[in-house]
Amino acid sequence: MSDFRDELEALELRLAAARRYLRQDDLLAELGKLESEMAAPGFWDDQGRATAVGRHYNAIKEDLDVLAAMETDLGEAGVLAEFVEAGDPASGEELSAILLRTSRRLEELELRSLLAGEFAEGDAIAEIHSGVGGTDAQDWAEMMLRMYERFTQSHGFDFELDEITAGQEAGILSATFIVKGRYAFGLLEAERGVHRLVRISPFDAQHRRQTSFASFDVTPLIEISTEVVIDEKELRIDTFRSSGAGGQHVNVTDSAVRITHLPTGVVVSCQNERSQLQNKARAMQILVSKLEQLRREEVREQLNALSGPQVDVGWANQIRSYVLAPYQLVKDHRSGFEDRNVQAVIDGRIGPFIQAYLEWRRSNQT
Repeated sequence: MSDFRDELEALELRLAAARRYLRQDDLLAELGKLESEMAAPGFWDDQGRATAVGRHYNAIKEDLDVLAAMETDLGEAGVLAEFVEAGDPASGEELSAILLRTSRRLEELELRSLLAGEFAEGDAIAEIHSGVGGTDAQDWAEMMLRMYERFTQSHGFDFELDEITAGQEAGILSATFIVKGRYAFGLLEAERGVHRLVRISPFDAQHRRQTSFASFDVTPLIEISTEVVIDEKELRIDTFRSSGAGGQHVNVTDSAVRITHLPTGVVVSCQNERSQLQNKARAMQILVSKLEQLRREEVREQLNALSGPQVDVGWANQIRSYVLAPYQLVKDHRSGFEDRNVQAVIDGRIGPFIQAYLEWRRSNQT
């Protein structure tokens, strides 16, 4: 029974800390202000503003609801603990379930507390590019695409593939996808960089060990930008047929759209919507997000924390190594976190790496 009591007390301390770093009292006051604003006449006249306010309201209410649910659960757990002490073993199972549920909820909140930045809570545009390693690198890029798709879906995020360029023999040269969900950008930002794979190459007849690289980049998805104004005369819009073998990732039609912003050289494309018009609209949204990102940087060569440093997708630049031979190990070279279950990581279990990196980042911030 002492174990139950110790765990219950530890959870109560963690909940008290969560109230502090989430600023529960401030959130309650802000929620009241938002409710007044939403009830005001003409609130829906400005659809963009109304949508942003509604999203902010829902985020605050979600946090407050989680805190309230945990407070209720821990109160019930205290009663159940008394029943167990009185000799009711049936209450022990229910108590264990409540403690486990509360612990998992607190883990999610504690992870959120590590996220920082204006766009941490928002959606994300992610890109994968194959690097050094030829066909193996292109295959690795496709493996990474699957890894991030599984990770995002396991977190309840929406995964939308917008563009993919097939490799010459296997895999992919590049892919662009959008992840929608609260904290999508904040979490995926931790993955930005070069990823290195070491394995026995399935494309080498002599079965030699091959090292290959692919990069992951992420940009916050900005629905509306009041600063970026795009002149149609500064755009080159090309339509093309999707390349590659098709399959589950590629919508092979003539409706694919590529947009080049001539002043900056930014190129975006989309090929996975049903029509050319939809592909153009999505490509324009991605372009606006990228130009907004560039607007926030004084020069493209001095990218700030929003974009991260641009490095060669090759040797000595990797943030993480995935080694399948001669031993099995995934190691993050920033935080030092390791996992020997390589297959589980490649199948999407990258959450522990993200948390370890975020903790490392906070401890190293000056």
